[in-house]
Amino acid sequence: MMLAGLVLILLALLGAPLFAVIAAGAMLNFYLADTDLSVMALEIYRLAEMPALQALPLFTFAGYLLGESQAPKRLVQLTDALLGWMPAGLAIVALLACAFFTAFTGASGVTIIALGALLYPAMKHAGYPENFNLGLITTSGSLGLLFAPSLPLILYGILAQQMNLSKPVSIDDMFVAGVLPGILMIALLIGWSLWVNREVHKPVHEFSWRMVREALRAGAWELPMPFIVLGGIYSGFFAVSEAAAVTVLYVLVVEVFIYREISLRQLPKVMRESMILVGAILIILGASLASTNYIIDAEIPAALFSTIKSYISSELTFLILLNIFLLILGAMLDIFSALVLMTPLLLPVALGYGIDPVHLGIIFLANMQLGYFTPPVGMNLFIASHRFDKPVMQLYRATLPFFFILLFAVLVITYWPGLSLGLLGR
Repeated sequence: MMLAGLVLILLALLGAPLFAVIAAGAMLNFYLADTDLSVMALEIYRLAEMPALQALPLFTFAGYLLGESQAPKRLVQLTDALLGWMPAGLAIVALLACAFFTAFTGASGVTIIALGALLYPAMKHAGYPENFNLGLITTSGSLGLLFAPSLPLILYGILAQQMNLSKPVSIDDMFVAGVLPGILMIALLIGWSLWVNREVHKPVHEFSWRMVREALRAGAWELPMPFIVLGGIYSGFFAVSEAAAVTVLYVLVVEVFIYREISLRQLPKVMRESMILVGAILIILGASLASTNYIIDAEIPAALFSTIKSYISSELTFLILLNIFLLILGAMLDIFSALVLMTPLLLPVALGYGIDPVHLGIIFLANMQLGYFTPPVGMNLFIASHRFDKPVMQLYRATLPFFFILLFAVLVITYWPGLSLGLLGR
């Protein structure tokens, strides 16, 4: 058994597909437990019965459509018209635009690639220091992960719902819980941007109603989208899957038939690219559900909690160690793989320490957000290095101030549950 486990770990380190390693581990455990392996197929089939699962491919497709259109350019134009007159206004524009775009695309790298080409030259031309520009854009690429309709929020909700917890977790709850922590992160980075540029930078331009009107006119069809989608979800008018369907239909009509920035000939290519990401998530999720079933049946979380409890009795100590573990995990794995691997193990243990499962989800995602630019293998560092043709070591140094600011935000989120749960009335 131990030898087989070591072989699976070695295969993962050598680059074997993660879903294959998870599935092989689950099959091995079921075989050793003398359980019919058809349970694997049944668990994977359960994916088709999850109503919320429809939201994943729909929101992903909508995000890719926005990324292929000129929507990023119009988003930057609008935020610049509204905020560019402020001291360090362009830095604030970059933070808000990246957070909004990441929330809708669900992919940090897409944000750096799509908005980096617009924001980096503009900030450089406006006189911002190069390392500040690189650090801001690399960091901001993952800022929107706590805002609806972020794919990691949806995925965590789906995983938590499969575990029959004593405290139920809905995707709507996750959307609401992420609002204040996400705002805290953005507010701290805005404060830092204003402080660090207080003497060396002036506003890009004076406030102009003409610029605002032109930006509003240019993005008139896209502006209602967040109000329709998020307003529908938060008001209870839409279920998450219904909101995803409305989003796709709205974005499709606007970008293909009104703005005509994506031709009908391009649509199959955009669909294929977006569904490659979805397919990767679903096949990992399917294998993970089978593995989770075995983990629960074998009472592994209970044994894990008992072991940890014998060494750690304090909830505070557990949370400190959890943050350290998640930061390391975020630097090593992408957010989707980390979620499906660790959620089934961490959730029952956290419940044993009295931590709300919704709060745990926000802690998890906030730490993963930092993992995107945590050395040595933070994904955003390498994407930004390729996008801006800069050495990775320079990006390490550039992101350090932003890392420590967001680390402070993560600690506040972790040890102040009311920030996540206050809007839910918990």
